[in-house]
Amino acid sequence: MDDGDGYFGERVAATYDESSADMFEPGAVEAVVDVLAALAGGGRALELGIGTGRIALPLARRGVPVCGIDLSRAMVARLRAKPGGDAIGVTIGDFATTRVDGTFAVAYLVFNTIMNLTTQAAQVACFGNVAAHLDPGGCFVIEVAVPDLRRLPAGQNVVPFHVSPTRWAFDVYNIATQAMSSNYVEVAGGGGEYTSIPFRYVWPAELDLMAQLAGLRLRERWDGWTRESFTSESRQHVSIWEKPTS
Repeated sequence: MDDGDGYFGERVAATYDESSADMFEPGAVEAVVDVLAALAGGGRALELGIGTGRIALPLARRGVPVCGIDLSRAMVARLRAKPGGDAIGVTIGDFATTRVDGTFAVAYLVFNTIMNLTTQAAQVACFGNVAAHLDPGGCFVIEVAVPDLRRLPAGQNVVPFHVSPTRWAFDVYNIATQAMSSNYVEVAGGGGEYTSIPFRYVWPAELDLMAQLAGLRLRERWDGWTRESFTSESRQHVSIWEKPTS
């Protein structure tokens, strides 16, 4: 782990875009930006965990003023190096507690980033922080996986999600604490490299209670960005909570 950058330091940042290439595909990005631009209307957007700018940059190109918060200077350096990246204001800090100037029509956390907050207290604090940043009528959007516990046989706590001759990846769950980690083994040149990133998985109903504690109310919940219905078989959700106008 790089000093000051959490688990997304220089080693991760250097290959982040390539390792998440499917998430950078135009179709995947445009579906997200369509929703966020509509929610922003003529207002500003705040991205928590802005990273290398996968969503912030195309959203800004739509004419939406975007600000961001991120703990990792290494990730933000990649954002700054991209066309238009220097025009996006980014505050370095923990997005659960860091404040930025002004208020916003929409705030958002995508690609499971809420789980980077590894305690329930931090996740609750994040909702409170977002509520303080939102305009009346503003929205908070989260994209996150539904915990995949149905894939765990009795007595097992590991779920592999990628196996190849050069890369192994698996999640480890602690059901008693809702702690989990994603673990990666990369094999190259006769040697291996191991990376482990901690998370805290969180249920949709739990997020709704966090929102309620922050004074927000659920407006929409979909299976994905193209607004499919959320069902008991959904493996992810996009949820939108709204700050009351009064």
